[in-house]
Amino acid sequence: MKAFESAHREFARGHFSEARHKFRALLDKYANVSEVAARARTYLAVAEARLRSDLALPRDADSLYDRGVIELNRGEYVAAQELFERALRREPEAAHIHYGLAATRARLGAIDTALESLRRALDLQPKLRIRAQRDQDLNSLRSDPEFDLLVFAGRE
Repeated sequence: MKAFESAHREFARGHFSEARHKFRALLDKYANVSEVAARARTYLAVAEARLRSDLALPRDADSLYDRGVIELNRGEYVAAQELFERALRREPEAAHIHYGLAATRARLGAIDTALESLRRALDLQPKLRIRAQRDQDLNSLRSDPEFDLLVFAGRE
């Protein structure tokens, strides 16, 4: 049971390579225990699929951003956040990527980090304020006074 918990912990942390290794070891050791083997096979298959999809991810910031927007629109907010964060590692001064990350974090309910991302996006490209004023992805931020200061600053 401890071996399964250890493998599952790696899986939950997103350490799919290590999880794959541990689930394979479980299968080797407990192949005759049907309940353990069935669960290990399931998690192993998911870990391997995630590793394959990570290899298939685009490498350039714009393609990662595009994939992030697709995931955001599909409601896959955690995946979108990961893609936007990867894109920012490649292009840290891209306002549109910071904005996408803000929208995703807002959808996830991470208000403080969403506001930080939005602030960075608006610092880099102030014209995004117009978009932010009506963007439904940012609805969870609207009750925060900082949102008004960021988005409606300079309005007369």
